[in-house]
Amino acid sequence: MTTWDPALYERYKTYRDRPALDLLLQIPQDAALREIWDLGCGTGEHAAVLAARHPQAVVHGLDSSPEMLAEARRRNARVDWILGDIEGFAPASPPDLIFTNAALQWVGGHEALFPRLVGGLAPGGVFACQMPVSFDSDWHRTLRDAAAHGPWAERLRGVRGVRPVASASEYYDWLRPLARSVDIWTTTYLHVLEGEDAVVDWMRGTGLRPYLEALVDDGEREAFLTAYRERVYAAFPHRTDGVTLFPFPRLFIVARR
Repeated sequence: MTTWDPALYERYKTYRDRPALDLLLQIPQDAALREIWDLGCGTGEHAAVLAARHPQAVVHGLDSSPEMLAEARRRNARVDWILGDIEGFAPASPPDLIFTNAALQWVGGHEALFPRLVGGLAPGGVFACQMPVSFDSDWHRTLRDAAAHGPWAERLRGVRGVRPVASASEYYDWLRPLARSVDIWTTTYLHVLEGEDAVVDWMRGTGLRPYLEALVDDGEREAFLTAYRERVYAAFPHRTDGVTLFPFPRLFIVARR
């Protein structure tokens, strides 16, 4: 299991928060929310927001990272924090809201997972999901290329990175028979990153982690980072003002049972 570093993940907090807040705004205001789950809750900020917005509801935050949940438990929030995997998610009672931000791209089998989640909602329940559309992005393609070419290739062959997400029309087809409404859209955020190693720093908080953890030798880890860095610099050059422009597409789904 990948070990997550909460401080590193939150280095670009403003950029990482914006899609989640945009998703929160699309939850129907007339939904009666009594049982809420945040799947892949991370450090718990959005679960805490949900608890504050819906004081009548029982809010659960599920994450597979003990490090992330340790940070979440530091919050003064009325949330039930639970260590567990999304693949095994089986709530005792049907949720009125399943909220999941930037988590399901790490889980495979969406053609079965998404209908299971939406089909398990209470009548009138809402499924609100945001996922990066990053598998075919330059920063992930260059990561896979760096992993496949070098003395580390065999050790990195089985590393589980982000999974490709399906097309918007496929998610619609999977969910429409189970939901009275399905709203799907994409947004590309243009992040303006500062620093010499901006994209690599971003990736250290997410996509690079499982690769770096698979390399136990510090020298080999640094050599791999150098190989990745060279590829990233070619795809994302610094601009004359010193910043790096980092376009980041994301897919949003709000389905109502």
